[in-house]
Amino acid sequence: MFVELQNFASRRLFLEHAARSLLGVTILPGSLLAADQKTAKPGDGKSGPASNDHPEVKGGRAKHVIFLYMNGAMTHLDTFDLKPGRETQGETKGIATNVPGMQFGQTLPELAKIASELAVIRSLHTATGDHEGGRYLLRTSYKEIASIRHPGMGAWALKVLGRQNKTLPDNVLIGSEARHPGAGFLEPAYTPVPIGDPNAGLQNTVTPKYLTEATFEKRLELINKFDTDFRKKFPQKQVEAYNEFYRQANQLIHSDELKAFDLNQEKPEVRDKYGRDQFGQGCLLARRLVEHDVRYIEIGLGGWDMHTDIYQSDKLPNHAANLDRAASVLINDLKSRGLLDKTLVVLGTEFGRSPHLNANGGRDHHPGVYSGFFAGGGIKGGRFYGKSDKDGHNPEEDDVSVPDFNATIAYALGLPLQKEFFSKSGRPFKVAHDGDPLVKLFS
Repeated sequence: MFVELQNFASRRLFLEHAARSLLGVTILPGSLLAADQKTAKPGDGKSGPASNDHPEVKGGRAKHVIFLYMNGAMTHLDTFDLKPGRETQGETKGIATNVPGMQFGQTLPELAKIASELAVIRSLHTATGDHEGGRYLLRTSYKEIASIRHPGMGAWALKVLGRQNKTLPDNVLIGSEARHPGAGFLEPAYTPVPIGDPNAGLQNTVTPKYLTEATFEKRLELINKFDTDFRKKFPQKQVEAYNEFYRQANQLIHSDELKAFDLNQEKPEVRDKYGRDQFGQGCLLARRLVEHDVRYIEIGLGGWDMHTDIYQSDKLPNHAANLDRAASVLINDLKSRGLLDKTLVVLGTEFGRSPHLNANGGRDHHPGVYSGFFAGGGIKGGRFYGKSDKDGHNPEEDDVSVPDFNATIAYALGLPLQKEFFSKSGRPFKVAHDGDPLVKLFS
């Protein structure tokens, strides 16, 4: 009996998590819910999907974003910003790409073959060399402060554009650490749904064998009876929505679209091509979710914080190989399926690594300049944007701030960059803070 109750409890926890993350409901009176958005004034920062007719928005070609997050600060000098002949280059050698004059590090041979799809930014810079601060800034365009939590870009996309898939979660976080800013001060409906292990998919979505559909429905009915007095005492919309979330979450877990999260639907050779590591399988899951019209997916590849022996096989060579294989296959796969033009693939990291190797043979934190890239979503590839100085210390041409980088993502999605949205305390915020999009990157 205890096991039965425990299993049912875990299933109910899933329903509550689905409701909080997908439907924006919570049992706490006074919380903001997706249901309230219908009655708010459009565009006041407290509304639901707002009109996207702002004159400054000229992008909007991308319908999906796949953000490849290199957690730990990826070295720029050993990947996309080579300094041949300089002492700062270290052991990494350059290799030719399929674009004349473009060179990548030797550990990225597959990405070198599709350089024509990539717009590589070599002049990124940030204000902090602290991991937590850098991660927060990268995801929100704002510095982390104690008084408020800012939304991530996926939350902004859902807030402004609305849900693209009406059944599946439309903002998904694969294999990244727990300290994501989530929906920030926006409604909980926009919080990304975390997938710790892409091989496991969404958890607690399978009905226990002993529990028939009829029995489960009776239990939900019993829960509703228990909640009747509370709903009568607090007849707010938030409380009414709490009753509704069971039905909608139950609809989710019975949807055929949940197969999108099942990587076993893919042929073994396809899974092998992406790589059987979590990042590779995360990229495969991202492709499947794009095929099911999911809007925003972030995939994390950690371990880039290489302060010692950076050229050992289990460090730079291993991590670069994982990135190289999975990202190149993902981009090629999206292109072959006709999805790349409407999917913006982004590679970002919180800062770079020091040009000079330290006494332990590693590279330390370096916010002065670093690299990232864009592909698809209307981006014209086959080029570098910006330039660092001769040793890779600082930007030399066309410097790009983190808000600029995020404004480019927002521009591709067609999000309003100058529109102000207001927190509960009445403070105004913008989707990418004060960032300016790199409009020259778009074809």
